[in-house]
Amino acid sequence: MGSILEKIGRMTSLLSLDLSMNHLSGEISQSLADLTFLNHLNLSYNQLWGRIPLSTQLQSFDAFSYIGNAQLCGAPLTKNCTTDDESLGMDAIEENEGFEMPWFYINSMGLGFIVGFWGVCGGLIFKKNWRYAYFQFVYYMRDWVYVAVATRLNWFCDNSRTL
Repeated sequence: MGSILEKIGRMTSLLSLDLSMNHLSGEISQSLADLTFLNHLNLSYNQLWGRIPLSTQLQSFDAFSYIGNAQLCGAPLTKNCTTDDESLGMDAIEENEGFEMPWFYINSMGLGFIVGFWGVCGGLIFKKNWRYAYFQFVYYMRDWVYVAVATRLNWFCDNSRTL
């Protein structure tokens, strides 16, 4: 567990900073507001807490830059620092999810693989004319590659002898 050092603000020409999933804890350093050229910031999924320092720079990033830090508050997050009540919004939903890939995407990938695999292989297994056409194409491509390589090697050998 570490924290964001105050000295980070000295890197005034820094364009991108990604400290996500680094087990950082503590408050966000006020010196981050001094990074005026910063166009990408990701502090997500750490144990940061407190108010996000007020600056035009840090408020210009969206809430995804701070997601996964349950104790952070202030703009651009929907959690207000002055009250203990968390408004219902993106933070309330995403803090409960943690860093898990939604099952919808995993199931969709599995279903897509199965449909794609059996769409191609099933067609080749059950349709005799498709199978013949596919393997005829494969043999044709094999022969074409063989002829292309042989002619280029022959050309190379002929030209290297003349040098």
